[in-house]
Amino acid sequence: MTGEMNLTVLLASMEPVLSSELYVYAVVSERQLEQLSMVNILGLFREKEGITVITTKSYAQARGIKYQGDYRCITLNVHSSLEAVGLTAAFATALGQNQISANVVAGYYHDHIFVQESCADKALQCLLKLSRENQSK
Repeated sequence: MTGEMNLTVLLASMEPVLSSELYVYAVVSERQLEQLSMVNILGLFREKEGITVITTKSYAQARGIKYQGDYRCITLNVHSSLEAVGLTAAFATALGQNQISANVVAGYYHDHIFVQESCADKALQCLLKLSRENQSK
């Protein structure tokens, strides 16, 4: 099943949804990763300095994992193609114009945007506005 590639359609139908859960980013070693339950790891990426994991704040605290920040996740519910051009640039630009940092994770079906908890509601409104603007095109 392939995803949508038309940028206007993607933006008009992105249907952003803000999670209520607080997420954190942490760096763990291979040994530490083996001790974690993958059920509680939302995402991970291996880098030469260590393994970045995204997990809930409550899980990180319970496991004594040092982490950075409090983030909320906005999921774009449109099935975007991994080959679509311009979606990330469009929403990152809109968020950036509102001084909102976007940490983006592309899944096979959807894009997930982690934003600082303090500006999560503002980020959601920004994305909803971007979507509405493209529905009239």
